[in-house]
Amino acid sequence: MALQKTCFVLLILAGLICGCSSAKTVIILLPDESGKVGEVQISNKHGVRTIKSAYASVSVRGDKKPQQPVTVPEQEVREAFAAALVAEPLPPARYMLFFVWDSTELTKKSRAELPAIFSEIQKRTSTDISVSGHTDRCGVGDFNIGLSRRRAARVRDLLVAEGVAAESISVSSHGEDNPLVITADDVPEPRNRRVEVIIR
Repeated sequence: MALQKTCFVLLILAGLICGCSSAKTVIILLPDESGKVGEVQISNKHGVRTIKSAYASVSVRGDKKPQQPVTVPEQEVREAFAAALVAEPLPPARYMLFFVWDSTELTKKSRAELPAIFSEIQKRTSTDISVSGHTDRCGVGDFNIGLSRRRAARVRDLLVAEGVAAESISVSSHGEDNPLVITADDVPEPRNRRVEVIIR
């Protein structure tokens, strides 16, 4: 059986084994934490079914064709899969920190966000933190790569100074690539002068 999915998909797979010929798998599509729903395609050599609405479900028994999708009441899903839902990891926490032009100095507003980032890392006891640096399109490409790297390193150092293990932090730099706001060359854009922090 093959599954194909797009973004914003959360699956619960329940294998109910009662002998090989009657093995049953149930796939239920849940919304993500923001309420968005993606799409899942369930296929085997006997057929294909697609689900793309919240709490839509497909059952597959043995090697038979996946059954027609049905919608399961949300409360029923939460009761039947309570243990799995409790064990589900938290979605990543994302923060954006912005910088003064042509520097590694955080804006005042972004400095004020640092305690929330430290708190989130402690709450999760996270060992998977990514820090990626960016610039706007002012300046030349090589300079911007270096500046974005220094910005990311600055945030990493602030995290380490608060007791976060350096080996838990991965650092990347993108220069002026991957802008938050698309602009022409040499246009200053404060929202592109940023470091993105993702805590998993």
